[in-house]
Amino acid sequence: MAGSSHGHTPAAWTGVIIAFIGFCIAGVFMVAANPLGFWAGIVVVFVGGIVGLAMKAAGLGMPKESAELAAARARAGQAQIS
Repeated sequence: MAGSSHGHTPAAWTGVIIAFIGFCIAGVFMVAANPLGFWAGIVVVFVGGIVGLAMKAAGLGMPKESAELAAARARAGQAQIS
């Protein structure tokens, strides 16, 4: 994965950070036995996903790989194996 820069974009970082905050909120309220706060944390998790997708749509995510680049990557991978 390190060679593909998987997840190294502003969209990915922002979405994951917001979702992490939501998990923390949900976890705290689960321990506190507060269902409303728990569900509020779950909503924040989904907001993180929506924000990440919106940022990706705005061009802050990984660009799609062209067919030529995918073929070149496959050839390079086969050359390393051989």
